Amino acid sequence: MTMLSVNINKIAWLRNARNGERPNLAHAVGVIVKAGAQGITVHPRPDQRHIRPEDVHEIASLLASEYPRIEFNIEGNPAAGARANGYPGFDALIEAVRPQQATLVPDSDDQLTSDHGFELAGSEERRRIGDTLARYRALGVRTSLFMDAEPAGLAQRRIASAKECGADRIELHTGPFAELARRHGLEHPATCAALRALHGAARHAASSGLRVNAGHDLDLFNLRAFLGGGKQGTEGIERAPIAEVSIGHALIADALEFGLEATVGKYLSLL
Repeated sequence: MTMLSVNINKIAWLRNARNGERPNLAHAVGVIVKAGAQGITVHPRPDQRHIRPEDVHEIASLLASEYPRIEFNIEGNPAAGARANGYPGFDALIEAVRPQQATLVPDSDDQLTSDHGFELAGSEERRRIGDTLARYRALGVRTSLFMDAEPAGLAQRRIASAKECGADRIELHTGPFAELARRHGLEHPATCAALRALHGAARHAASSGLRVNAGHDLDLFNLRAFLGGGKQGTEGIERAPIAEVSIGHALIADALEFGLEATVGKYLSLL
């Protein structure tokens, strides 16, 4: 079964708009977990626009004490070092918190959202990432690398490089597929081509011994279609070997209409 990890960045973003404590992250985590989600994801960016370092520590402590079976997944760029604003650097957060999973993403400090994955094309980049993965593994942290599924030939090379670097998993970037589905519908040829690329990359990674996560702009409209094997324009498409999906922006937006607990249930029903 595919796990659901809920990204709570946008809850923190709303809280920070008033620089207060409402909405309360710990309370939100409790609602999400009690609704059935199997994981919590955060992406603490250096500019602290949403999740702050103290949030990472608070959530880690909460999960360890009250919900020890829930996965904590921290996303970020391992090249992001300490900042004058109090951000300690991504490495320092991982070393201090030791989450169940660290998802590495090659984004810049000022990037609005993650929009591309690792290429791992050069030997220096592979060495640097490999060293980082080895450090995290020594801490008992499972590792995942954010990656694009297209073009197919490059995706297979990226997957081979991820395996060579020592990654435990990859996270497939589903943003392009989601955008095509939004613009043209689930059965449009371009959407179907993007879906085939994602499924092909997932199967190639799985056959290489890597487990596969996925995330970015997945929502109630496209999630079942992405996973395959369902009724949403995907008859005849074998279910993709996806271990975990990380969903944040759309889920939190849907929660404004349906409520947080009910929304988590709606997403779980599609898995």
